[in-house]
Amino acid sequence: MASTRGWFESVAEARRRARRRLPRSVFLALEAGAEAGVTRADNVAAFGEIRFAPPRLADLPATRDLRTTVLGIPVELPVIAAPVGAQAVHPLGEVAVAMGTRDAGTAMGLSEFASKPAAEVARVNPKLFFQVHWSADRDTLLERAETARRGGAIALIVTLDWSFPGGRDWGSPAIPRAMDLPAMLRYAPQALARPGYLLGWLRHGGLPDLTVPNMARPGGPAPGFFAAYRDWQAVRPPAWADIAWLRARWGGPFLVKGVLRPEDARRAVEIGATAISVSNHGGNNLDGTPASIRALPAIVAAVGGEIEVLLDGGVRRGGDVVKALALGARAVLIGRPCLWGLAARGPAGVRNVFEVLRGGIDSALLALGRPSVRDVAAADVIVPEGFSQGL
Repeated sequence: MASTRGWFESVAEARRRARRRLPRSVFLALEAGAEAGVTRADNVAAFGEIRFAPPRLADLPATRDLRTTVLGIPVELPVIAAPVGAQAVHPLGEVAVAMGTRDAGTAMGLSEFASKPAAEVARVNPKLFFQVHWSADRDTLLERAETARRGGAIALIVTLDWSFPGGRDWGSPAIPRAMDLPAMLRYAPQALARPGYLLGWLRHGGLPDLTVPNMARPGGPAPGFFAAYRDWQAVRPPAWADIAWLRARWGGPFLVKGVLRPEDARRAVEIGATAISVSNHGGNNLDGTPASIRALPAIVAAVGGEIEVLLDGGVRRGGDVVKALALGARAVLIGRPCLWGLAARGPAGVRNVFEVLRGGIDSALLALGRPSVRDVAAADVIVPEGFSQGL
């Protein structure tokens, strides 16, 4: 059980603590958001447009049941950690996220761009979903997925929504390609201004490792993050036939992430996907796409309960989770909140984030008179006219 000393009571507080602890470039890399940040802002703001409709009174048990399943895997609350690459906000990286999610009783996604190998992460939290982008040829992608499966991954996530977005209006964070001597000298003022961050790395025997071991060829060295990203840019984008091919060869639980249009959701059903995630990549991809929650109702209607629907983007409190459930999601994925918690308090901070959301979910269920997350319904929320307009 993680210590509650230094506990924070909101995701917003986790973000504030992360900002105080991290060097400026590292924090800006977390904040990201493509171009003008329109989609990133809308992901959060759209939840505020949805209102709850609590009844008076309801016959409730003394405790509420937050348990559900995601891709057939039982979890203690309908929230899992989204796959996020290169988690250099803490020396343990994705292993720390595995510790926090394990202690919270939930699952986590692991990016192929992660800083820790799948086998190392799965030893800590076996509820591991491995994620690939269409970043290589078919055989190479399948090889990466199978390596992750041998390491303990039990589901595959294929992320479709990436178009290599360009500059940001406030400037892109300066991240080094490797922590060599010139980079250390260049970033020394930032690191010295955040001694807690620097000492954390030194206590673990080194500096941030910007390699991606899950993208290494068998027996070969792990490539650098930016080299792997550059190679990905040269790969032809996939067609649905490619996704169907990978789905057939993987065989196990299979999540298609990055769906915003009902017709794409139907294609995912047709290829036999286990689930889809309604996602705009946290506002880091094509700016001007709608908030994920705006796209959710039409997609839920399009698939008609044939596959699980998850939501990714903008969740900052337990009430947001319940709103997504009311509009038809099975569960949600969180990215930035996990990393803010990780930066703030390490593995305990990740657990802290999930406990904040757990408390908010339970409180909303109590107010809505629902004994379980599985009982949340559309009648529990008021969605303004035009909320999903144009999708």
